[in-house]
Amino acid sequence: MSTLADFRVQTLDGKDVSLGDYSGKVVLVVNVASACGNTPQYAGLQELYREFAPRGFVVLGFPCNQFGEQEPGSAAEIAEFCSLEYRVTFPMFAKIEVNGAGADPVYKWLRSETPDSNDRDVEWNFVKFLIGRDGKPAMRYGDKVEPADLRSDIEKFLA
Repeated sequence: MSTLADFRVQTLDGKDVSLGDYSGKVVLVVNVASACGNTPQYAGLQELYREFAPRGFVVLGFPCNQFGEQEPGSAAEIAEFCSLEYRVTFPMFAKIEVNGAGADPVYKWLRSETPDSNDRDVEWNFVKFLIGRDGKPAMRYGDKVEPADLRSDIEKFLA
């Protein structure tokens, strides 16, 4: 698989969709969790989405329970939490694994194809992958990198 558009995933409400729906956009893929010290980053991710969506940017959230079991809820519980606590409006997908034998194909691809990622495992919740308009991964950011700190890189890819 060579671009994001080559993948199909399930939405948080169980619909099968093509990530080709985001072709031509700058995409930030993030593994998220509702009970993590990094969970307040939802607010920053939503702010980036609100600010840059009109210019062709989207955040894609993938809940993951692999790190300290910090995303134990059902899809309905995750949706309710994101809506009520952080007013998340960016697309959210079904809970996945990002590492190991059960890793989702999107994450296997991100880990292997992002420059300087060297197929290393995702370290924790809220690791971020920036994908250019060409559908190819361009940058990886650790879990402690705040969404606001990505503004200049997003601007470059939107230009």
